[in-house]
Amino acid sequence: MQINREDMLELTRRMTIARNCFGRIAGGYMDEEGYVDGTFNTHFQKLSGPDKTRNLKLAKAVLFAETNRELKGFHFSAQSRKPGSIWQILMALRECGLKNDALLLSLYEYIGEGYQPGFPYGIFLFHGNYDIPLKGSDKVQQRESEEVYSFLVCAICPVSGDYEPGEPRMGFLFPAFSDRTADTEGINVFSAEGSPEALMRMLERSTPIST
Repeated sequence: MQINREDMLELTRRMTIARNCFGRIAGGYMDEEGYVDGTFNTHFQKLSGPDKTRNLKLAKAVLFAETNRELKGFHFSAQSRKPGSIWQILMALRECGLKNDALLLSLYEYIGEGYQPGFPYGIFLFHGNYDIPLKGSDKVQQRESEEVYSFLVCAICPVSGDYEPGEPRMGFLFPAFSDRTADTEGINVFSAEGSPEALMRMLERSTPIST
């Protein structure tokens, strides 16, 4: 599934202090073996100015990645959309706007089972809403939005010291933003190493998620 870079740039233009689209941020701090070492969950507007800037940079790094190499589009198979799947958890987290800590813990543990890099890392999750303006064929905005794109951005980063995040190594945008609309069976997956396929295989593995 090819990604249109203009779609990604359209989203990142709403990821600034002045035009922030995020309502909530949550995360899990993982140890070297992929076990949860701590969590947080808060309204994005409650962050300090420097924390807002720092976290917006993490989210934008995922979407600013080189399109169709570091950031690629995939579709979840019918098999991988069954109950207990990562797809079901992501859909539920999108629906609740990250306000269910039990679902969040299930996601952290699922990622931790599949990713043990040998160093501490953080899983940073953002929930946003974007009122998609209608545009004509000349790409000029015409009138008010008729669709709200509700989405999650995940950035997985090494952490050091007092849980200070480094540059994102992996992440995703769910659901995929395709042709300026939500593709709920799709996901845009990021890998700084240029291997999003490996992360997609890890996400789509058949191990049921306990909730």
